[in-house]
Amino acid sequence: MQHIKLAVDAVVFGYQNEALYLLCVKQKYGPFANSWVLPGGLVKDNESIQDAVKRELEEETSVELDYLEQLYTFGDDVERDPRGRVVTVAYLGLVDPGRLHIQADTDALEVKWFLLKDLPELGYDHQSIVDKGLERLRAKIHYEPIGFDLLGKEFFFSELEGLYRTITNRELDRRNFRKKILSFELLEDLGVFPSNGRGRPGKKYRFREDRYKELVAKGFHFEIKYV
Repeated sequence: MQHIKLAVDAVVFGYQNEALYLLCVKQKYGPFANSWVLPGGLVKDNESIQDAVKRELEEETSVELDYLEQLYTFGDDVERDPRGRVVTVAYLGLVDPGRLHIQADTDALEVKWFLLKDLPELGYDHQSIVDKGLERLRAKIHYEPIGFDLLGKEFFFSELEGLYRTITNRELDRRNFRKKILSFELLEDLGVFPSNGRGRPGKKYRFREDRYKELVAKGFHFEIKYV
């Protein structure tokens, strides 16, 4: 007789000021009570796994995301959860933290954005899940304009460059990068704006959602040249 339980976990990355963040909760109950973990929990008998991950995110962090991408299923390690045999389906979410209000609820004592480079020790096998999420993110940036999710509605081109540098952890050939991005006609030029004392005024842009959807449907891929 099987005694396997199905769970979901959410790897939600945020980006601000040329740094990647991860949304974590401090667990209220269970074997990792008072430890930081990914938002998630067990799937109910009467719900889909996608509904389950959205519910857990909302219940534990007060965050509602329009889009979550299924990342990976973790279950090869039969002892990954001290509570018994639990297989988890992980989802990936990308957001601008400035757009969200987070608040702990139900099973969470606290909720917090952690700098990815300064993560606390995570409960269960959640560090492995985060590593898989970062691997997907670094691959995804080559075939989909993910800045649509991670940047503000209006931004300087330098902020888009910073996003790509941060995720790839490499210096870009800036001229090649700019030429490639603009060739996709993905950005709407909003004109010149002051740069808050950080140099000369520069052009601001926003993503063209219609063009974005068109590119995603076709498959978005380009080669980035590095310094």
